[in-house]
Amino acid sequence: MSDDESTDINDTDESAAVGVKLGSTRTVLDVPDGRGGRERHSVLTCLATYEDAITGEEKVLFGEEAAVEYPDRVRFMLRSGLPEDDDSVAGAERFFEAVVDAHDVPEDSAVVYAVPTIDNEAGVENLKSVIEGSAIGGIETRSYPESLCGAIPAYGEQLSPFSTGSVTGNEVDRRIVAAVEEESQGRVHIDRTTAREYKEEHADVYDFEPFTDVIQQPGGGSHEFTVDRGVREPVDRYIDEAADIVANEFLPELANDHMKPYQLALGRPIAATGGMACIPGLTEEFEKRLSDELDRDVEVVSPDDPATAAAEGAARIAARLV
Repeated sequence: MSDDESTDINDTDESAAVGVKLGSTRTVLDVPDGRGGRERHSVLTCLATYEDAITGEEKVLFGEEAAVEYPDRVRFMLRSGLPEDDDSVAGAERFFEAVVDAHDVPEDSAVVYAVPTIDNEAGVENLKSVIEGSAIGGIETRSYPESLCGAIPAYGEQLSPFSTGSVTGNEVDRRIVAAVEEESQGRVHIDRTTAREYKEEHADVYDFEPFTDVIQQPGGGSHEFTVDRGVREPVDRYIDEAADIVANEFLPELANDHMKPYQLALGRPIAATGGMACIPGLTEEFEKRLSDELDRDVEVVSPDDPATAAAEGAARIAARLV
């Protein structure tokens, strides 16, 4: 993307522009508020169905309400980042339909949706069918890489988008599940939803404080336990792996394939986006470890709200299509 194009992104009509990030854990919509401004809606990417006690009809709940009211039946359709099969596609379609309906997203709109950079062509096509088959996007619907969309709110442009399926927030959640079990010597078993809540509420790179939680025992009674290494170590490992992959995989590949963008990239900030970048201190520590790995000073920046940045950037691109 050129500097001129980046400037245009910040100077366009947004009255019918819609940005979408249909994520593995959270879905974000960036939509017009009807008063000349913008509003962002973030919900858990999950769905639960139940039978209406009076009519007998099947009803749909989504987001936090579904996770709280039907924890045993709630489905996270995009745990791997993309719809993998017909069942997850159908669930994602019902979820997305419910979300856009609940938030009055205009049908006559230009929609840009952020796509994770994952080597899964079938999954990307499934995601495309979910969003492009929905009621919205009457003007136009396009997709752009999630890393590109997420970088736009950070500094308006990005030379080369990069993300990898080997270092993800979902993988951190899985590691927290295993680490809490190990830390408690097998006495505590949590699910990935609880692990995600631990991460979002307690993870802090520099000022982490151990915390306690209580679980109900299968045979009755409760067990109180303390979590320390169960959250700290998975987050620390994530930062190490992210720095290693950028330094030893992404940048060398960029140098081999695109020398001029590589030379330009060395003098430009790296934008960290997504839910993991919301963890206090993570951006600063990633900058430090990546600088050590490359043996040179590197600047890492984050948008004000990394978790919603992809939808915001997608909406800015969509504004140019109106």
